[in-house]
Amino acid sequence: MKTVSIIAGAAVLAGAALFFAVPAMTADSDKAAVPEKLRTESPPATVPASMQQVNLTFAPVVKRVVPAVVNVYSRTVQQVQVNPLFNDPFFSQFFGATPEMRQRVQQSLGSGVIVRSDGIILTNNHVVQGGTDIVVALSDKREFKAKVLLADPRTDLAVLKIDTKGERLPVVPFADSDKVQVGDLVLAVGDPFGVGQTVTMGIVSALARTQGSANDYQFFIQTDAAINPGNSGGALVTTDGRLAGINTAIYSRSGGNIGIGFAIPANLARRVVEGVEGGLKDGKPGSVQLAWVGATGQAVTNDIAESMGLAKPGGVLIKDVYPGGPLARAGIASGDVVESVDGAAVDDMQSLNYRTATHRAGDRVKMHVSTNGKPRDVTVTLALPPETPPRDVQSIGGRNPLTGAKVENVSPATALELQIDLMSKGVAVLETGTQIAANYGFQPGDIIESVNGQHVANVADLQRLLNGTRRWNLVILRGGRRMTLSAAG
Repeated sequence: MKTVSIIAGAAVLAGAALFFAVPAMTADSDKAAVPEKLRTESPPATVPASMQQVNLTFAPVVKRVVPAVVNVYSRTVQQVQVNPLFNDPFFSQFFGATPEMRQRVQQSLGSGVIVRSDGIILTNNHVVQGGTDIVVALSDKREFKAKVLLADPRTDLAVLKIDTKGERLPVVPFADSDKVQVGDLVLAVGDPFGVGQTVTMGIVSALARTQGSANDYQFFIQTDAAINPGNSGGALVTTDGRLAGINTAIYSRSGGNIGIGFAIPANLARRVVEGVEGGLKDGKPGSVQLAWVGATGQAVTNDIAESMGLAKPGGVLIKDVYPGGPLARAGIASGDVVESVDGAAVDDMQSLNYRTATHRAGDRVKMHVSTNGKPRDVTVTLALPPETPPRDVQSIGGRNPLTGAKVENVSPATALELQIDLMSKGVAVLETGTQIAANYGFQPGDIIESVNGQHVANVADLQRLLNGTRRWNLVILRGGRRMTLSAAG
């Protein structure tokens, strides 16, 4: 289970005291102090009138749901360097020695939900990420080796498949998560701390939470149903036994439950499963392409609203628009404010991404937009992000700081997958391996912009510039920050 970082100001809020002024009343003034409307409309407290009312229970719902919630075990084998003397990336080349490596086994435990009777299971990406052996345990204790059909860090969702030999498994049907309301009763089902399958109850505390920092499509259902480590990937279900969301993260100082848990809405999870199903038909189940708007933006704060002459804060201020993207074709430009999508309010870029991702490419959505303070409705036809230039995935060889890395050309499609700036250009690092590139500290998602002052437009440029010299000055873009690396060898 991920532990969400505490947001700024939480410590102050946690320590604050709230005081309420209560007017003094006497026995004679009690009735006068309460408005007549409140006294007449408040229903009197009653005791249960029958044993049926006393015995009201969620047991029938739990009985239907529990068989479709599974445990997911992930095993990862890592190569760990033993001798620290081999930190110099060129040591082995100069002295003919190689570092001693040992294997370290890490195991993780999470939960999952069967969403298709032939063995398709939803869980979190962080439950299976990096795992070499994935095992699914059903509620009846049977265990199956699972194949990962999709592991998507953008949504923090993963789709698994187990071979049921033709057996039809129980499933949890999807709910329409857009119909979930604050105050609705929900049940969380999973395996917290590995103690065994557990059901907890709570309410939906909030909707459209976008500050959880767990994925690139942050739009969480918040609940106070007890969620703890091991619940990741489990089911958040409505009282009629439908899947409202996938339990994903908690807000906590200690790592334990304090009544603030987050679930990925079912509508996004269903879109991911549908994409995998379409891939299975085409023989390409390994990725899901989510529709995009082709822009970057930021939340409209009170200060921004005042400076733009808007009545109140809210909406997404569009910053960069990708040429030829959906927003550009619809006439939405930098400086416009997108306030809603199909009538649903959007307050930041994550919520706009979410509303887009729950649609398919080619769908037409209506956006309410403010341009120079004037409102208008715009119809936007969604599309898939283009792979221009083509990926051209290659491994870097030779003798240079990137030796052993796997790289590809940056395009809008790869930018979304790697969760980097949409307008990035250059060559992206996909993997570093355990060779020189890893020792130099390169990370997946790094963008190589230039080598020795020359712009890197594509992988072919990078290969040529790296192998044509023995001194390298690289400009690297990482998380919005530019860094330089100088090396010789």
